Amino acid sequence: MRQYAGFSSAAESNRRYHYLLAQGQTGLSVAFDLPTQIGYDADHDFAEGEVGKVGVSISSLADMETLLINGLPLDKVSISMTINALVRHSAGHGHRRGQKAGRAGQPIARHRAE
Repeated sequence: MRQYAGFSSAAESNRRYHYLLAQGQTGLSVAFDLPTQIGYDADHDFAEGEVGKVGVSISSLADMETLLINGLPLDKVSISMTINALVRHSAGHGHRRGQKAGRAGQPIARHRAE
């Protein structure tokens, strides 16, 4: 089972993920803040007051690297996120597609199609 977690910054969330894994958690479900979920960078006017509140704020590839690299065993942990970034990020760091468990989806796009 995956633990839903993510808040504040990528660095803070990464520390939380390390803690959860040290406690025996085997899967993570990344919680993104609202601006990230709808495609706004943290410095956009529409993001004001919402950055990092209900999940982790991600505005760049560097943020994703801080969130998911920094010692996380991506080949051993199942990671789920409701944004299309996991496969692209992992491939850029030498992880083959078959080495990862988890899912990536974009619920906003799914809901619009329904």
